[in-house]
Amino acid sequence: MAHTAMSGHGTTAGDDPLQTAVWRLRSRACWADAAALLQPHTAEAALQRASLLVERCLYTEQGWADAEDALRTAEAVAQSDDERGAAACERGQLAYAATLLGVRDRADEARAALGRAAALLAPGARGRALLDFRRGLLAENLARSPQAARAAYRRAHAGAVAHDDPLLLSFTWRHLAGLALRDGELAEARHGFAESLRIREELGYLVGTAPALASLADAETEPEASRLRAEAGRLFRLLGGVPTWLARQLAPPAATA
Repeated sequence: MAHTAMSGHGTTAGDDPLQTAVWRLRSRACWADAAALLQPHTAEAALQRASLLVERCLYTEQGWADAEDALRTAEAVAQSDDERGAAACERGQLAYAATLLGVRDRADEARAALGRAAALLAPGARGRALLDFRRGLLAENLARSPQAARAAYRRAHAGAVAHDDPLLLSFTWRHLAGLALRDGELAEARHGFAESLRIREELGYLVGTAPALASLADAETEPEASRLRAEAGRLFRLLGGVPTWLARQLAPPAATA
């Protein structure tokens, strides 16, 4: 299963105290508390608040109405093309999440929203890398086109490097590694999963660390694979069973006769 990314505010020493507090809450799966710290009086704050609540939907499968309300606010206060494009990107991500998790088929809405974002965001805009990543998610998980997904992830990877966005880089490493694993490229997969895990541990992105551990376990041999899954399970329980979709990946294999 594929998941979201949002540019990491509060992840560097120069960030202000508000962004640091938001990041700490977000990284510990407290999206609603993080969103409550943000007053949506500006387009930037409204968009960040919406992004947090959209991310909560994908990780918890709850909070859809709150995310919709926050998105409508972000769309209403957006003024520039970059702001409107970023809001459209979040709209596409919410529709993608609803489709992926079986809440409602909104695949056409997801494609339309991301297409609108592509028309609004300049090629070199910071938000373009996140858009490319999310288009990769649609290609991989809705269109079932790994080749298109790989191309989009690589564009996102290059953009994350260019804009010094380590959190997004952790996602592109992980998803490129997932495609490599599917193709049987074990060494490439291990490298990508290990890089994703390293970045998330350095950032203190706890909610994303368990999935990174579980992904690396899928590319490792025993006993390392079991050790990594056990650590992922410990973190998963520590965060109250979030992300919800990880439970299936961590479930022990069914017994055979």
